[in-house]
Amino acid sequence: MATNLTMADNADITPYEGENIDATWTDTERDEVGLQAEAYVSGLLDYDAVTNWANLSANLKIILTEFVARTIAVQGIAFNMAGYTSRVEAEDMINLSLWKIRRIEKFLMEPGALKILGGAR
Repeated sequence: MATNLTMADNADITPYEGENIDATWTDTERDEVGLQAEAYVSGLLDYDAVTNWANLSANLKIILTEFVARTIAVQGIAFNMAGYTSRVEAEDMINLSLWKIRRIEKFLMEPGALKILGGAR
């Protein structure tokens, strides 16, 4: 289980990885990518969202959790695509997550978005 993360755990990550994720993609690797994603989100928001997680609104937490979980899943799928029924299946899963990651990132940069969600900016 990805235990060193604030914004996401395995229950959040596995739906985006799919059932064919390589079994050698470890929780340690999930944690490393997740910590990087959490740091990126904090930089994006110009606010330490990890330390101040308890102060964020439920809606903002849901959005940030999805961002971190999808980021981890993309790296996990790219780690080894051999378990998927085809490379196209794996790439489709990556592309869907990358699309949503970019949408979330764009949304978080919109003026007033964080105010509506009870965030920092």
